[in-house]
Amino acid sequence: MGELSKESCEACRADAPKISDEELALLMPKIPEWGVIVVEGVMQLQREYRFKNFKQAMAFSNRVGELAESVGHHPAILLEWGRVTITWWSHEMNGLHKNDLIMAARTDEVLDV
Repeated sequence: MGELSKESCEACRADAPKISDEELALLMPKIPEWGVIVVEGVMQLQREYRFKNFKQAMAFSNRVGELAESVGHHPAILLEWGRVTITWWSHEMNGLHKNDLIMAARTDEVLDV
């Protein structure tokens, strides 16, 4: 995970290439708690985090929000009592870009703060 989170996110455009199946297969083991889901034909990365209470879940959500703002790339965040579900995908290109995997790795690091 460490090396993936250190990579730079690049500016993403609607015509940017989506991540290839080969690259996705190489990078997913670096973020083993994340899964690929398909929503309305769009590939996305998703992970659920568990917490002891709502306050901890809220604090984590806020840290993820700060991380997202710092790079201008924003996930879907579902906050519930004791649980946060984070979903990353590149909205402008309707799919996964390497940036999404980088941000998933960085999200895992936010958990350890």
